[in-house]
Amino acid sequence: MTFVTEHQINSRWPASNPDVLQLYSFPTPNGVKVSIALEEIGLPYEAHTVKLNETTTPEFLSLNPNNKIPAIIDPDGPNGKPLALWESGAILIYLAEKSGKLLPTDPASRAEVLQWLMFQMGGVGPMFGQFGYFSVFAGSEIEDPRPRQRYQDEGRRLLAVLEKHLQGRTYLVGEEYSIADIAIWPWIRAAKVFYKADEALGFEQVPNVLRWWEHCMARPASERGLLIPDRDA
Repeated sequence: MTFVTEHQINSRWPASNPDVLQLYSFPTPNGVKVSIALEEIGLPYEAHTVKLNETTTPEFLSLNPNNKIPAIIDPDGPNGKPLALWESGAILIYLAEKSGKLLPTDPASRAEVLQWLMFQMGGVGPMFGQFGYFSVFAGSEIEDPRPRQRYQDEGRRLLAVLEKHLQGRTYLVGEEYSIADIAIWPWIRAAKVFYKADEALGFEQVPNVLRWWEHCMARPASERGLLIPDRDA
């Protein structure tokens, strides 16, 4: 028996190889952050599809009491001890520090990467997510236009911040792809591909953002990560 096989979540999502990192996720913008990072890092892992209506099951709650994907179990955590972890931003930082990849060692550059990661966690993710809810999903049935307009305006403001910063830059921080890029660009993709928000969010006004997004998505490892785990599994 191992930490993974003894964990309650294993009874619903059994591990084929409990000696490698286990990812429990779904290919949403938040979910693919971790699979993209894992593919870029090249760390062995096993992905389990957790559908969004399964996050309140006792098995998933035993790993993440906040009932949100993604979550991981690393059987080879700090000091060789298993680690269970949730919250996509925390997982990205953990994986970057564990591997020595996707996070600069220079203190100033590292702080800047974490700054943009928090920009996503506190801004882009919540605001784009609420825009999607009120414009595409269940909230679109609400007749009051104010919620939709609020998140549309904030989405445009956040894109303008990115647009200005990305002028003349390949990536968000320096010339190296980082967890900051990985955290943000899947949300740009979601807004364009799933929310069909080109006009609403004014994507024609942010060419630097679109150039950067396309450059990030063209990376083979990142492209693979977009499809992990299999949403139909």
